[in-house]
Amino acid sequence: QLQLVESGGGLVQPGGSLRLSCAASGFTLDYYAIGWFRQAPGKEREGVSCISSSGGSTNYADSVKGRFTISRDNAKNTVYLQMNSLKLEDTAVYYCAAATWYSGTMLVGDFGSWGQGTQVTVSS
Repeated sequence: QLQLVESGGGLVQPGGSLRLSCAASGFTLDYYAIGWFRQAPGKEREGVSCISSSGGSTNYADSVKGRFTISRDNAKNTVYLQMNSLKLEDTAVYYCAAATWYSGTMLVGDFGSWGQGTQVTVSS
């Protein structure tokens, strides 16, 4: 069974940084595009970033462009989300999910095998 596990969340002050990890178990990430999503209380889940299986293509939501960087290390079966210059509005539960193709879009319905999420709280 495909399983993704997120880690790396925590409490950080505005302007700080965190690196989230998305590790796969039970399957090899090599053939999957991976997306990062987030959901704040009372809001719908939204796409943050996605990366193709090779890592050669990436896309970002406008709200995080220039601040977040997605990358992958297929040898470690892990995808990362480096988050810099964090803002209060980045507070959310962050999820990763897999897709069998890379479209460059971050539509929730295109992704599956969701992880359990990791909480990111930006607060002073």
